[in-house]
Amino acid sequence: MNRDDREDTTIYTVVVNYEEQYSIWPEQRELPPGWKAVGKTGPKAECLEYIKEVWTDMRPLSLRRKMEEDERNRRP
Repeated sequence: MNRDDREDTTIYTVVVNYEEQYSIWPEQRELPPGWKAVGKTGPKAECLEYIKEVWTDMRPLSLRRKMEEDERNRRP
């Protein structure tokens, strides 16, 4: 049996960075710089489902802000 065939029993935590991009990280590992936990932990599938529900705009925060600023500047 190879590693891919074994069930993943890792508990993950959902994390977000300064650009409001989401990911999962093994709960027992220290978070990498620039990422913070959002309070959701669980099996991989559960965490990914949570991300699917909350991360509805995949654009980085800086891009969203720039686009909003450009839109405001175009208005009369």
